[in-house]
Amino acid sequence: MPWESIKLNSGYYIPSIGFGTWTLGNGQGPVDQVEQALENGYNHIDTAQSYRNEGETGVALKESGLSRSDVFVTTKYSGTNGLDIPTSIKNSVNSLGVSYVDLYLVHSPRLAVPDIPTCWAQMEKVKEDGLAKSIGISNFGVQDMEILLGSAKIKPAVNQILLHPYVYQRQKPILEYAAANGIVIEAYSALIPITKLPGGPLDKPLNEIAAKFGATTEQVLLAWTKAKGAVVVTTSSKKTRLQGYLAAGDIVLSAEDIAAIDAAGALGEKKVNMKTVLKRVVVGAIACTAVFGACNFFGISMM
Repeated sequence: MPWESIKLNSGYYIPSIGFGTWTLGNGQGPVDQVEQALENGYNHIDTAQSYRNEGETGVALKESGLSRSDVFVTTKYSGTNGLDIPTSIKNSVNSLGVSYVDLYLVHSPRLAVPDIPTCWAQMEKVKEDGLAKSIGISNFGVQDMEILLGSAKIKPAVNQILLHPYVYQRQKPILEYAAANGIVIEAYSALIPITKLPGGPLDKPLNEIAAKFGATTEQVLLAWTKAKGAVVVTTSSKKTRLQGYLAAGDIVLSAEDIAAIDAAGALGEKKVNMKTVLKRVVVGAIACTAVFGACNFFGISMM
C-alpha cells in the first residue's frame, strides 16, 4: 500500500503513517495494541515521555520478534518530572529497550528552558551521541521555528502538529515555513472532524468523496492529510480500522476533492472559532456576575 517513506533532511527515511500511543494509557492494553499495529503492517511507532507507556511500547517491540531496523521508533522529550533532556533521552531508550530512537522530538516550545537555542543545542547533542538518528520538534509555530533556525547547527527533521481541515487555515503558515526549510510535517489528530466534531460542514464533502471511492470518511481524511504532504500519526484499538487506515494510502484525491475539503474546513474553522469566542464571553459574563454579586454582598463599590 502506497504510504511511501519520506526522506528527512537528516538523510534517513520516515514511514508516512505511524501508530501513536498517546491515548493508550499504560498496562497490558498498550502492549497488546502496539503488537496489533505491528502485526498489521505498521512499522512506525510514535510515543512520548509524557504518555507514560514507553515501557509498554518496548515490551511490544521485543515481543514482536522484529529486528530493530524494521521499526521506526519516535519518542518525545516532555519535561516529565522536571527531568532535563540528557536524562530523559537515556531513560526513554532504556524504557523502550533500544540503543537509539529513530526520531526524538521536543514535545512543545514551552519545554524549551531556558530558551529555544539552549534546548535545541541539547537536542543536537542527543543526535551527536547516537541516541537519536534524527531530531525534531512538535507544536512549534513559525516564530518558534525562526528562533530555532537562527542558532541551529542541525535543522529539525520534522515538526509534529495538530492538523485536520478545521485547523488547516490556521496551521497553513507552519506548513509553508516548514516546506521552505526542508522540515517534514507530521500530523496528529487528523480524524477529529469525525471523532470529535461530527455534524459540521465537512460531513457533506467527506461523505460524497467517500461514496465516490467506495471508502470511509476516515480514509478520505487520511488521504487529504497525505495530500498535504504530511506524515500521519493515528491510532485505533480495532484491527479493521487499522487495516482501513493503511488502505487509505491507495486513495488519490483530485484537486477538486482537496479544494472541497479545504473550503468546508475553512467554514468549519470559522464556526469553531466563533463558538470559542462565545464560550469565553459567557464564561466572562458569569465571572463578572459572580464578582459583582460578591461585592454587593460585602458592600464594596465597583464604581
